Amino acid sequence: MAFTSDFLPRQLHAGARTPCLPCLGQPHALRVQGLSRRSEKSHPLLLEAAGCASGLHHRLRARGVLPGPHRLARARRASRPGYQDKARALPGQAGAGGRQGGATFGKASGRESRSVEMRVDAMAMPALVDLSGGHGSWPEPRLDAQEEPAPGSRSASERRQSRFLLNSVLYQEYSDVASARELRRQQREEEGPGDEAECAEEGPGPPRANLSPSSSFRAQRSARGSTFSLWQDIPDVRGSGVLATLSLRDCKLQEAKFELITSEASYIHSLSVAVGHFLGSTELSECLGVQDKQWLFSKLLEVKSTSERFLQDLEQRLEADILRFSVCDIVLHHCPAFRRVYLPYVTNQAYQERTYQRLLLENPKFPSILARLEESPVCQRLPLTSFLILPFQRITRLKMLVENILKRTAQGSEDEDMATKAFNALKELVQECNASVQSMKRTEELIHLSKKIHFEGKIFPLISQARWLVRHGELVELAPLPAAPPSKLKLSSKAVYLHLFNDCLLLSRRKELGKFAVFVHARMAELQVKDLSLKLQGIPGHVFLLQLLHGQHTKHQFLLRARTESEKQRWISAMCPSTPQEDREVISEGEDRPQVQCVRTYKALQPDELTLEKTDILAVRTRTSDGWLEGVRLADGEKGWVPQAYVEEISSLSARLRNLRENKRITTAASKLGEPV
Repeated sequence: MAFTSDFLPRQLHAGARTPCLPCLGQPHALRVQGLSRRSEKSHPLLLEAAGCASGLHHRLRARGVLPGPHRLARARRASRPGYQDKARALPGQAGAGGRQGGATFGKASGRESRSVEMRVDAMAMPALVDLSGGHGSWPEPRLDAQEEPAPGSRSASERRQSRFLLNSVLYQEYSDVASARELRRQQREEEGPGDEAECAEEGPGPPRANLSPSSSFRAQRSARGSTFSLWQDIPDVRGSGVLATLSLRDCKLQEAKFELITSEASYIHSLSVAVGHFLGSTELSECLGVQDKQWLFSKLLEVKSTSERFLQDLEQRLEADILRFSVCDIVLHHCPAFRRVYLPYVTNQAYQERTYQRLLLENPKFPSILARLEESPVCQRLPLTSFLILPFQRITRLKMLVENILKRTAQGSEDEDMATKAFNALKELVQECNASVQSMKRTEELIHLSKKIHFEGKIFPLISQARWLVRHGELVELAPLPAAPPSKLKLSSKAVYLHLFNDCLLLSRRKELGKFAVFVHARMAELQVKDLSLKLQGIPGHVFLLQLLHGQHTKHQFLLRARTESEKQRWISAMCPSTPQEDREVISEGEDRPQVQCVRTYKALQPDELTLEKTDILAVRTRTSDGWLEGVRLADGEKGWVPQAYVEEISSLSARLRNLRENKRITTAASKLGEPV
């Protein structure tokens, strides 16, 4: 279903004349609508345009002489060449989509797609001539998509088109630009003392050239036509004089709110491509079974409908007061709806990935059909997987956007309380999504291991709802040979396999068919580890001593050697984990520890690793010489190991202190509301 929510009224404030689309260059509008000169005298659009300069068409409409806007929208659609053919060819699907202001969904030819793109781009240019003498206006919305209405949605005659959705770029492009911008900010030294702190500049000042927030998006391809990517670029904002009265922090606050709206439109644009181009492909549907299609696309349609309603409320709020609008209460209001669609979608991630890989290997038609779809300019030649992953990325980005708003909101204000509630609700949702995915993976892993692990002595109940695997792998057990003289120490080596869970450790020997025979096990509280690499002379490798205690006495001990330094350190860290309090101290404001930021997305491959998204900041706990580090993420306190190739050092002391201060601001605001931090 194409998003249909109006963005701004035609007259944003008193005294501003804002013309309709036909007024913004009548001859050009004729070409856009595909009309000939012969129809000038009879077409209602032209009759309306003829009287716009004097406001005549508004009076004629009020008297019933001119049709209303919805009848005009239908007239626009019906007047396009081939419209009826397209409507019959795509019943119940998006008839126009692609990128907003670009190509259409369906099987249009390249020439047809380019012609549509030219027409829509011509409509979409924000810098249009105002023949009524006004100072500029938003582009007129477009109603050209034939959609299947969602349950409970309003009728087509009552819906209004989003003006952001018309020209928004794909979310993948927005995300790349926003992440790059945030990476530069996190590395950059502050321009002056307290720029982001309480002593930030409060007095009014002249408009700046760039007042965007930390991760705001400025369109890179203006030649295609784009809506205003910055709040300060809106003509009505510039014309109001408010930019000269706002502080730098207040301007950044407004830009942070505005980015939340524009990025949501970009997100829906990409979802529309996923639904219309991939899910709506007849060829792809014919080669997929019902179950495979359900697993592959999951609740993507429901996610899209929920986001459309969210964007509609955001745009209505912006239209009500473009100079002093708020968004966090709307975010909080929609969080229950987010939970209903995002939680099952994210939880089904494992089935989605397996289905995709299985289809590539077992369905002979799927790879070729998918390759043709992915080569289309409609999806800008991006792979299907980049669209399927969007809900995972968006819910995390939405939390970051609200966090940016919270950082810039005046402390102690009602706005801070609302922003904190919205942030906490999104944070709880993200944590719940992660926990749901982890729970499913952990349960499957325990079931799989229970079939392979056998105990030589007392049977140990392995499957438990409160148990999960922390780390596993093979090490070398070293033991002195009894016949060797003390002056010439000789060691025997034997492979031993370790399965470390959150509550116990199993030591076993490998058997045939990938099975393991456990010869000793112990609780986590009974483990003691010592790093001996620098203390043992004549023993090469990365060695540590593992002791299994029984009361105050050592029951078993093993001299173990790892292949690399990082493997040894990861085992030591996993067997003797730091406490939550120690992790909080690492990211406290008074601690200037080394910091790194993620520059490439990393997906954890082992349970003790940390999945990272671009712009994540880690406080470093441990580094190894072979390219690994253990860190604590500032945003949520999660700890884990990551390859150093995926992160960059934050060298600026000022930037590191600012990152800690901003993190302290979030936790302080949450503690005031009695929320867990």
